Parts: sequence; C-alpha cells; structure tokens
Amino acid sequence: MTIRDDAHIVVVGLGYVGLPLALALARRFRVTGLDINGQRIDELKSHIDRTDEVTEDVLRGAVIAFTSDANDCRGADYYIVTVPTPVDDKNQPDLRPIVGASRMVGGLIDAERPAVVVYESTVYPGVTESICGPLIEEVSGLQRGRHFFLGYSPERINPGDREHTVDRITKVVAGENPAITEQLAQIYGAVTSGGIHIATSIKTAEAAKVIENAQRDINIAFMNEITQIFAKMDISIWDVLAAAGTKWNFLPFQPGLVGGHCIGVDPYYLSHRAQELGHEPRVILAGRSTNDGMGEWIADELHARRDGKAGRALVMGLTFKENVPDLRNSRVVDVIARLRHFGYDVAVHDPLADAGDANHEYGLALDDAALSARYDLVVVAVAHDAYRALADADVASLVDTGGLLADLKNLYAGRDFGTNVRRWTL
Repeated sequence: MTIRDDAHIVVVGLGYVGLPLALALARRFRVTGLDINGQRIDELKSHIDRTDEVTEDVLRGAVIAFTSDANDCRGADYYIVTVPTPVDDKNQPDLRPIVGASRMVGGLIDAERPAVVVYESTVYPGVTESICGPLIEEVSGLQRGRHFFLGYSPERINPGDREHTVDRITKVVAGENPAITEQLAQIYGAVTSGGIHIATSIKTAEAAKVIENAQRDINIAFMNEITQIFAKMDISIWDVLAAAGTKWNFLPFQPGLVGGHCIGVDPYYLSHRAQELGHEPRVILAGRSTNDGMGEWIADELHARRDGKAGRALVMGLTFKENVPDLRNSRVVDVIARLRHFGYDVAVHDPLADAGDANHEYGLALDDAALSARYDLVVVAVAHDAYRALADADVASLVDTGGLLADLKNLYAGRDFGTNVRRWTL
C-alpha cells in the first residue's frame, strides 16, 4: 500500500523527540505539530526552540502547522505520539502523559477515515496494545482493527547529538498487521537515510527500546562502581580507561552522573513489568541503585578530601548532560544537596539552563556572576563547551588558596593551573 502524498500526519508532543520528527516528516508530508503547552506553540511559531535541537532558520523555513488546539487535528490519517514517559517519586512508571495523549487522540479519529496511531514514547512491552489501544476505543467508541490501527516506532533522539539525528538513524517500526507495518516503513523510510528495521511485533519494538537505555545504564553503573573502588586505591578511573581502551574490544563507557529522561528512567519501566510478572530484576535494579547513589558518593568523597571542612562551593553545570539546556532528572542536584548537608554554601552556575526551570524543578537559584568569585571547592559537574573554553588563569582564579578543583568529567586533563590549585578527578 502506497502512502498518499496528501496524507495528514499529526505529531502529538513537540519536545526533544516530537519536534525534530515533525520537521523531518514535514519535508515530505502534510504535518501538524500538536502540543498542549500554548507557550511552546507560541515560541515555535516565532521560530524559537528552547531545547536548542532545531535552529531558527530550520523553523523559519519549515512548511508545518503548529497548534495547541486538538480540534485542529481531527480526522488525520496518522497520529504519532511522542509524549514523555517519566517515573513518579517511587520510581514507578507514570503513564499519565501517554494516557492523556491516547484519550486526546481517541477524540480526534474520524470513523469514516481509518487512522493509524503510532507511539514513539518509551514504555514496557504491552503498553501500546493493552493500555493505549483500549483507551482509544473507550473514548472514540470505535473499533481497533477497523476504524483505527496501532503501531510503534521507538524514538532514538540523543539530545545535543548533531550526528545521530532523526533523519539519519535506523528506525525500528512495527504495526499491528503487515499492511500497517508497510505503511510505517514507507513513512519513516521517506525521511531517514539510516534505513528501516521491521520488528516482528509491537511488543518486540517496545522491548527493543526499553533495553537500549537499560543496557547503557548497567554499563555506566559498572564504571561508577569501579570508580569508587579505584578511588580507595588512589587510582584515577580516567587513567585506567586510557590503558584498558587500547584493547580492541573494550567498551568505551565512562563513569558519571546518570540523569535525563531516558537512561535514568527507562530501566524502571522494564523492572516494573518484570516484577509484575514475578521476576526480580536484580541486575537492572542494582545498576539503578549504583547510579542513583553516585552523586552522594561524589559529595562524600570531596568532603573527605577537604578533611571534613565545609566552605564556599561552586557547582559548574546543572543540566543532565553537556551542551543541552535540559534539566530533567539532573543528578547534579544530588551533589548539591549533599554538600549543603555538610554545611557548604553552594553557588550554582550553568550557561545553558533556564533559571526559571531550575527554580521550578529543584528550588535552585542560578548565579550568572558565580564565575567572578573564589571558592574553597569548585565542582565541574557538566562538561559544557563554555567551561572547556575557559582559560587556565580563569579556572585557577575560581579556586581560593588551599581550595580544591573537582574535575568530575576530566575536562581539564593536561591543563596547567599552577601550583596553588589542587585538582582532583574521578
């Protein structure tokens, strides 16, 4: 079955995943981007992407409709759902965004024009068919397999990555029957040069996505654990990795604070479903425990290396990874909280993070003038390019006499800050 040139595609959710996808699809199809956040829509219409994933020029040149009014999206041929799938304060899957999106789509389907509803959000196997499908039927009063069909194509967006963009990666697709799968392969195949992989079922595609980040989480957990072991021997993990990395099949994972909306979240979706099935996911949960505790361990290590003396501290970087403004699930906050527990007066600086978001999410105030003062402890927590570009003298000027420069990402390896600066790294 060939996709009509006038096919109408609605992308539901215009965050890191939905916006690049919608713009890629808009080069080939008629596309409407739907997001319930009116401010987000206003910004996009003004060619502003606060996630920094899309440039102003790309937005200005795109032939696409943006709306926060679901009524503008009635009777479309395809609905692609890209809403977040977070966890709650007990690390249990929070399906409210995907439930809400499914209900919304259920109210938009036209009985006289069968639609395909595709999910890209990360879920555990079974959510699309066992939860989302019945919700659409309930709201619409229509029948799955007759009035609408389900599909799944896991998102693979890596925030800040300019190489593995949605138009270059391999897309996994699965539909509830071969005809729908073929349609999805045509749609995604029209916008990516990376090729299409057809999964054997929707559950298989869901499972593939949820283990991608769980695998990374477990490997990083191993790195974090050996970092803690080697610290007791006064061995730098970076020196160890440089040596071990000369072996042809050594995997180049690194230690660090594991946050964000994927790696730090997705394993809980898989472990939740495993426990529902009566299987205790020991490896997955052990990795999560190790990574969730890394921030506290770092703060404890730094405090010990200052002989238990609190003082003025600067934390450089708050976002969950380098060169992105995304603060979701940042684990830098664990370091800050622990340092404050020890009595440190902590200033926080980040050149990319939004001050309002930092205050709303974590109750933290960003200090734009923080790099003009001196501190007893300076923690380089996020490897932003702006920090890498600082001159040696500028970095050295942040550290007071007798102070400690904690370079968690080994950003300043080989740099000379003079004899008055004591540098420590993992």
